[in-house]
Amino acid sequence: MSKESPPAGIRRRRVALIAAIAATVVAIDEITKSLAVADLAHRSVHLVGPFYLALYYNSGIAFSIGTGLTWPIILIAAALVLTVAWFARGVVTTTGAIAFGLILGGATGNLADRLFRGHHGAVVDFFYSGFWPTFNAGDASIVVGSALLAVTYWRAGNARH
Repeated sequence: MSKESPPAGIRRRRVALIAAIAATVVAIDEITKSLAVADLAHRSVHLVGPFYLALYYNSGIAFSIGTGLTWPIILIAAALVLTVAWFARGVVTTTGAIAFGLILGGATGNLADRLFRGHHGAVVDFFYSGFWPTFNAGDASIVVGSALLAVTYWRAGNARH
């Protein structure tokens, strides 16, 4: 894999792909969170085995670390979204673009929750397993995108993805 930047046309297409994936993830994340708030406020829904849909509000970050530190978390999350967007614009592979789109979309959806949803800076979580912290579609996108980006880096042996 080359360390050179892709031609401008390819770069624009990859940036457009990142934006489209991010926008799709934000839409799915916000729609599913709105449905969870509307439908799970007074009940949980058993799916299968240890898996439930159950409404939780997380004012911390991953694994509820930093619960109650709303404004520092919002500022850090905004800085991270901007940083990911900055690095994403130089992506050289389609797989890297997909990964960055997933990460950017999930992070933006969670930041939007903190800023606009009115739950005092908390993020809506609703996938419950009993053995893993409760999460949402944005969280899942961040994890899948991060894993995909790691595999992309590993396979290319090059840090410009």
